[in-house]
Amino acid sequence: MGYKNKKYQKDLTQQINDRLTMMLHAGEGTSKKEAIANGTERDKIFSYSTYESYFKHCKYFSRYVRENHPEVKNLNQAKKYANEWLQSRVDNGGINGKTLSAWTITLEREALGKLYGIRPDDPNFFSAPKRYRADIVRSRGDAVRDGHFSEKKNDEFVKFCKGTGCRRNIMEKLEGRDLITRAEIDREITLWEKQTRTEAEEKHLNALKDTVKQFPDQDYFLHHRKDKGGRERYSPIVGDNKQQIVDRMKSTAPHEKVWKHVFGNSDIHGYRAEYASTVYRLYARPLEKIPYDRTNKGTGKKFQGDVYTCRKDKAGKKLDRAAMLKASKALGHNRIEVIANNYLRWL
Repeated sequence: MGYKNKKYQKDLTQQINDRLTMMLHAGEGTSKKEAIANGTERDKIFSYSTYESYFKHCKYFSRYVRENHPEVKNLNQAKKYANEWLQSRVDNGGINGKTLSAWTITLEREALGKLYGIRPDDPNFFSAPKRYRADIVRSRGDAVRDGHFSEKKNDEFVKFCKGTGCRRNIMEKLEGRDLITRAEIDREITLWEKQTRTEAEEKHLNALKDTVKQFPDQDYFLHHRKDKGGRERYSPIVGDNKQQIVDRMKSTAPHEKVWKHVFGNSDIHGYRAEYASTVYRLYARPLEKIPYDRTNKGTGKKFQGDVYTCRKDKAGKKLDRAAMLKASKALGHNRIEVIANNYLRWL
């Protein structure tokens, strides 16, 4: 018969895992929008990828506390060193001494904020460095790791990524059955509209309808069965290599993976940016043809509501807001600011 060792106590890493796991509500139908509305979002994590990211960086925090404050044995005691650790990350960089970007510091601040329930606007919480688009190094030009991946030798893979905009996790699990035509989407919509639907089936129908609404002129799509945040969506296949991509999908058995191996050194984020730019160009109108459809309450003058004006290092550059939304939807986002800041680079 076993017995409980009263001297045993979980270390900081185990305590962090327990606390973050309790917050994880991915796949439970918990609405992030509703949680924000009722003020409970600080107690919840809505996706596995977010949980994994937070846990990874919180473990760095626990290591720092263990090495610099060995007397600390629980999370509550460690809380007072949160600001100290974040400042050390700014001053000293990562484990290998490499300077950390403002994005990484902000992520680590968010991770600790989630762990301890600290609100982002808390005046006593560490202030992360400001983030500037000009400082982004991810997928900007050639990186050292790119030398281990030949775009020439993997030409079909690169063209596939640029024509579909898939995230890495989707590329790893994409199957032959995930190709769907516009005609098939129309038939599914008609079928589901005639039936009584469950909540999950209603979400599926809405995803189909949104695809038709956003991309009425496209004829081939990829079905993202479980994209970021567990969401289902459809993205159009576009670009000069569209037929090659469609042929690849058609030649793959329904439950067979389209790509047996997804190259770790491939710049998939960069390919998504090129995809976003392609989609934008497909739908962007000449700015002079966008109607003056709104009126400024102060001056009484009409202005173009569908013209988006960029800020910061691209200040003054104007883009078609409606085309930006389509590009954002094609990538699996819903906010045009995301693609304005991170994806539309070749315009």
